[in-house]
Amino acid sequence: MIAGAWLAIERAALIAIRGGVHVILTASVKPRALCFTIDLAAMAEPTKSPVTPYLVFLVFIVTLGPLQFGYHLAELNAPQAVVTCEKRSIHSSASTRHGLPQCLPMNSSQFGLVSSIYTLGGFVGALLAGPVSTKYGRRIALQTTTIFFILGPVAETLAPSISLLALGRFLSGVGSGAAIVVGPIYVSEIAPPQSRGFFGAFTQVMTNVGILLTQTLGYFWSHDGHWRLILAVAGLLGALELLGLFMIPESPTWLAEHRQPGPARKILQRIRGRNADIEAEIKGWKTAGAPPTSGEEESLLAPSPATQDDKPAAVTMMEAVRDPHYRPAIIAVVGVMVAQQFTGINSIIMYSVSLLQSILPTTAALLTILISAINLIMTLACSPLPDRIGRKTCLLCSISGMGCSSVLLALGIYFNQKIASAIAALLFVASFAVGLGPVPFILASELVGPEAVGAAQSWALAANWTATFVVAQFFPVLNEVLGGRGKVYWVFAAMAGLMSVFIYRRVPETKGKTDADEVWGRVDRRQD
Repeated sequence: MIAGAWLAIERAALIAIRGGVHVILTASVKPRALCFTIDLAAMAEPTKSPVTPYLVFLVFIVTLGPLQFGYHLAELNAPQAVVTCEKRSIHSSASTRHGLPQCLPMNSSQFGLVSSIYTLGGFVGALLAGPVSTKYGRRIALQTTTIFFILGPVAETLAPSISLLALGRFLSGVGSGAAIVVGPIYVSEIAPPQSRGFFGAFTQVMTNVGILLTQTLGYFWSHDGHWRLILAVAGLLGALELLGLFMIPESPTWLAEHRQPGPARKILQRIRGRNADIEAEIKGWKTAGAPPTSGEEESLLAPSPATQDDKPAAVTMMEAVRDPHYRPAIIAVVGVMVAQQFTGINSIIMYSVSLLQSILPTTAALLTILISAINLIMTLACSPLPDRIGRKTCLLCSISGMGCSSVLLALGIYFNQKIASAIAALLFVASFAVGLGPVPFILASELVGPEAVGAAQSWALAANWTATFVVAQFFPVLNEVLGGRGKVYWVFAAMAGLMSVFIYRRVPETKGKTDADEVWGRVDRRQD
């Protein structure tokens, strides 16, 4: 009996040990019984950082900003003819809906200004967001963006004139530009290190959700004065985000960088789960002062009195460009952001209706929704790739696919091959989702240290907004100058070739690297 009991105990102990539970057994033999005790003092062995519901909630709330970026980017695509009173069936500039004009008569240049002023607002927001988030915190910066996400749509929805509509678009652009800077920083800083590429991809995923949402609403509400409802929905999204942002904590990485290691540790533990092992992440934090000491939680990573003034100051945008320590990273992120736009993605996103009408005029709006849906599906499907095959590999595969698709699209349009042109447009968007869509938003937080992340993101997004403005404004002009018939896509194919060389030579791989110094293969100069 005793032998059988010990066998059962050994099996239980083996199962417990395999399950991560340390078991200490003691036993004594008494008449007719075997007495034993099991010490479970070390029962809760720390586990690897899991994906907790709380982490998913934080990512969802923060990426509502990128969702609105995509929403505002495409909100005027479907209802353009209705907004500008072009459609005679609903044209009545004197009629009103609740005291507001049913439509706002404007020519193509005026509508172009209303559309592109959004990118100017985004440029301003991108420039301001980095320094604000670095100095005052990611949470405060994100909450500030929602003010613009509410005021902008309100002005757009209630606009009685072109000028107020343009002002609303500008304010919405400021919020979008700031959200695209700060959101990826926050997500990168709360995501588990081994899954940062996956979670970083959700910036692009939510952007595509916003595009798909507004294209779908536009399909149903592009009549009479209902186009204003499309704009009003964005205001509701802004209010929802503001409510959610009051329930999220500050980034633990930012707190540690600003001499608040105690709260930083507590927040990180809550995000990872009660029994998660967070020590490896804590060791990666860069804080001023003495190295961590054992024992008291508040002393962990806390600076000693003698080193209170040693904390590295936040790096400004100009300092980042002038400093050779950061300049390669700035060049890399700016180049990748420019490549994202100059390979022609917004020629599809912003002009898909007019482009597809020449192919299938009766179903252009539905095909636009299909393109948006495929963009979203492919982005979701490819989101694990940056962590599996690497950021740089994803970028090179993506830009190669876009270049080949551009050639196919140019040939399809030139030879009036409708099916080939439609397939090329779908492949173009699918290739974008592999790398050039999500990866650029990941790189800025991985190529520099925390003190320069804000500056790097601001430079990257400023370049991105500038390139977006150039494509949005001059794609129709360039297409016309070249005589149409798809010739403009030869230009995009050439840009894809040039930018692929840049990525191969100037953009390092960040997958599996602990910090920027390892990425660039150097020793942190602040430790010299």
